[in-house]
Parts: sequence; structure tokens; C-alpha cells
Amino acid sequence: MKPSAISLNKAKKSRRSATKKPGGGDSTHEVGGRFYYKGNRHKQLRAFVSVVKLGTLTRAAEALYLSQPTISLLLQALERELGVSLVERRRRRINLTDAGEALYELARPLVEGWETLDRDFQSRVQGLQGGRLTIAAGTSTIQYLLPELVRRFRERFPAVQLQLANVTGKDGMALLRADDADFAVGSMLDVPNDIAWAPVHHYDPMLIMPPDHPLAAKEKITLEDLSPYGLILPPQRLSTYRLVDLVFQQRQVPYHVAIEVGGWDVIKEYVAMGMGISIVTGICITEADHARLAVRNMKQYFPQRSYGVVMRKGKFLSAEARAFIDLIRPGLLTRDYDEPGHSGR
Repeated sequence: MKPSAISLNKAKKSRRSATKKPGGGDSTHEVGGRFYYKGNRHKQLRAFVSVVKLGTLTRAAEALYLSQPTISLLLQALERELGVSLVERRRRRINLTDAGEALYELARPLVEGWETLDRDFQSRVQGLQGGRLTIAAGTSTIQYLLPELVRRFRERFPAVQLQLANVTGKDGMALLRADDADFAVGSMLDVPNDIAWAPVHHYDPMLIMPPDHPLAAKEKITLEDLSPYGLILPPQRLSTYRLVDLVFQQRQVPYHVAIEVGGWDVIKEYVAMGMGISIVTGICITEADHARLAVRNMKQYFPQRSYGVVMRKGKFLSAEARAFIDLIRPGLLTRDYDEPGHSGR
């Protein structure tokens, strides 16, 4: 071999060793005296989509089980290779540039589709003869609203493994944002910007009391009539308590809570035993309850509660999830629920 050829081969080997990471993994290149991280495009896009969805580098790093510097380097590498700025870093949160918005719309379905590829493939091939569906819901929803829907779903798709995650409030939102639940069914007071809300069923607020209670003899009951009597309400962290408190405060009507306890069945039992009165959502009132309780509609004072489907915006639902939602209301997914705001109850 000629000396010039030997020198050329050595130079090539030297360049390769400078860019190749031990173990055949991602490589580090020196550009302008600085090093930047260059991974494959899927890793970069996955990091980018996670940062946008979760709002911060720290949360994205935790979700992907990576370090925050690695997430930052992946973003920098992606921006360098595309030749544009994708995010603006402001304090602890990041905001998308116009280019970032465009890339997010393109990358999100790719990343999420890749993550659910195995499950979606099995569903497509087996025709919903397998797979798994996780629905987040509160106790009242699971007890009063979902049983008939679950029965019909099980009849049609007996091989699908169905999990009902009994959670409320922040815990339910956390499951949706982490993609640990396909969607949720329940009631909402405020709709976050990253959540889509499709209300389906609407229930009036009801005053319940023992049949021999003094208020049971009255056909029309005012808010002031409730003041002398102790209320039995769910815990303060739940939306029912917050709604009742808000109405009394706005109208400057005094009230007092005698018992805080979770579960509509428990509340109804305590009321039937004469321990107090309560404001409940109509979803929990059954025919049997009318035989042991006096029930009055209080919609002139308290807002209706709406129950429906809650999902993360941009979520690509599996075939199992779409089949269940079609049981709740056919064609529900064809409507646009991507506008943020108050739920209107």
C-alpha cells in the first residue's frame, strides 16, 4: 500500500473514532468548539413532543426516564438539524415558535402512533378480539352511569381487557396526561387547555331528606329554608362540596355541614337515618330512593352537573376506546371539542 493511501486511511479512522460513541449508540459531534447531542430522529421528536405536552424539560425528562440535560441536547440537535428555533424558553416553561407549532402538529401523531403501534396492530388484525382499554372515572360514575355501558361493551367485545380506574380530579387528569388511561368519563367544573371535554348526560341537583323531615311538607323550598339544618356533604376536595359552598356564599345564606363523608350511597343512608339533609346530583337517585327519601329539585339555586367523555387533546384513541365511546353516544368523536374553557355548569 502506498504511503499516501495509508495516511488517508488513518485520517478516516481518526474522524470515525472522534464521532462514534462506544457501544454503537448516539454520537457526539464537535461544532464550533462545542459539543452537541445527535440522536436518531425518533428520539429527538419524542423528546420534543413530550416537552410540548408536559410544559417543562423536567417533566419531559421524568416521563421519558432521561436526564434534563439529555432532553435539552435532543432539542438543540433537532433545532440545529432543521435549521429553525422550535421553542422559546421562558423561566421554567417553554413556548412554541411558529415553526415549533408546525412541527408539533406533524410529529405528535407520528410519536403517539409509534408508541401504540403494537396494540393498534393487534386490534386491527384481531378485529377487537383482544387488546386493553383503561377508563378513568369517579365512584358515582362507575356505580351509576357505566354499568349498562360496560355490560354492552363486554357483550360485543368479550376478549378486550377492561380496566376501570377509580380516580377523581387531579388523579384522573394525571392518568390522562401520562397516557395511563385512554379517556375518562365523569363531570368537570373547569376544562384545562390541554383537555377536550364532551358532555353527554345532564343531571339536576336534588335536595334529599327523610320523609318525616319538616321541609318534606313544603313543595317549594328556598335556599334560606336549608340554613337551620345540618348538611351531609362529600369531602371538601370534591366538586360537589365546592359547588354547594359557592352557591351559599354568593347568596350570602348561612349554612353548616354536619357530616363530611365520601360516597353517595353512604350519604343517602345517613340522610334516611335522620342524621341530616344533603344536596346530591340526580345521577345517584334511584327508584328505590324515592321510597325512603323525600326528594326536591333544586335547579333554581344549584347548577346542573354534566357527565361525559374527557380526553387529552390530540390523543389518538385505540379501536377499543372508540368502540366504547360510540356506546356512550354514536358519532360523539366527530364533533370538535378542542376549544378550552369552562364547562358551563
